Amino acid sequence: MGEAGRPKVGIILTGGGARAAYQVGVLRALAEFIPPAISTPFPIICGTSAGAINAAVMAVDASSFRRGVRRLMTVWKNFHVAHVYRADPRGALSNSARWVLAVLSGGVSTARPVSLLDNAPLRALLERYLDFGGIRRAIDRGDLTAFSVTCSGYTSGQSVTFYQGREELQPWHRARRIGVPMPITIDHLLASAALPFIFPPVHINREYFGDGSMRQIAPVSPALHLGADRLFVIGVGRQLEQRANRVRVDSHPSLAQIAGHALNSIFLDSLEVDLERLQRINRTLEMIPGDILEKTRYPLHRVDFRVLTPSQELEPIALAFRDELPRTIRMLLDTVGAMRSGGAVLLSYLLFERSYCRALIQLGFNDTMARKDDLAAFLGWNMAT
Repeated sequence: MGEAGRPKVGIILTGGGARAAYQVGVLRALAEFIPPAISTPFPIICGTSAGAINAAVMAVDASSFRRGVRRLMTVWKNFHVAHVYRADPRGALSNSARWVLAVLSGGVSTARPVSLLDNAPLRALLERYLDFGGIRRAIDRGDLTAFSVTCSGYTSGQSVTFYQGREELQPWHRARRIGVPMPITIDHLLASAALPFIFPPVHINREYFGDGSMRQIAPVSPALHLGADRLFVIGVGRQLEQRANRVRVDSHPSLAQIAGHALNSIFLDSLEVDLERLQRINRTLEMIPGDILEKTRYPLHRVDFRVLTPSQELEPIALAFRDELPRTIRMLLDTVGAMRSGGAVLLSYLLFERSYCRALIQLGFNDTMARKDDLAAFLGWNMAT
């Protein structure tokens, strides 16, 4: 349990490009009904991909949860594609042409990291909004136990969780995943959010890293390693659904449909599997008497958790706002089929435009407020005070 008898809740913000606007709506709702005496509900903050960027804002502002949420709202409510990647004709087309040339030449034609889009504007945005020294100050004040960012190593094949936290925290090493203590920088965020093929990988220490959701077989484990006794997970896709109906399809899938399928596999599948695994462990432990667990010193313990994911499909929402994209980006995405319903999954990850982002923020807010009482009890908040 955390300070004042409250649970030590770790928040997990998953990846998903522009879909991460949904997370901001969830956080905004929490800020609406958080008790005044609580500066922050999450002493442990873990982020991956676009979720790592949202998590970084929360970590920097760990002494004031509401202030952090306001800063996230300011950015996401006014987002434009040009804040994330170059959307001007020269920038977009020259980068995509270099990407095609690199593919045709097997990478021999260029010595620089290759990607379909140039995310230099995102680096400039982060440099303008984030004071990474605030993370250390929050830890020293006791407002923050740890902040982590997960990346995927292209050479090692490991899922690497870089974390900054209290001195007593220990690194970990498991199959294909490790925890490494070091100060978090902009490079960690850009690496974690580097969608494969779409944004360039980032060099950190000995190797290049890409999107943290790749090879992340246990998305909830970093928060547990960092000391969380409860988990609050905000996803960006509908989870734990019944098996989808299979229908007959005669047309070939477009490139956008294939890319969207791959992105969903990266961002959604591992989280769903990990949460199912956690549920099975909890149920198994419930069947073992407490005295036996204590006597055998069984290394597992029950972990209560809550998961918030969109109550609606995001693809139709993205299609409704597709015309807000800059003309060059619309043309680029249209060539691979992303502007049509079959390829709208890819569109939903790349549509960093304010109307779409505001719609997802509102959806996240509504979904959270619908579960207000349950979430307040889970977070250990006494709503009567």
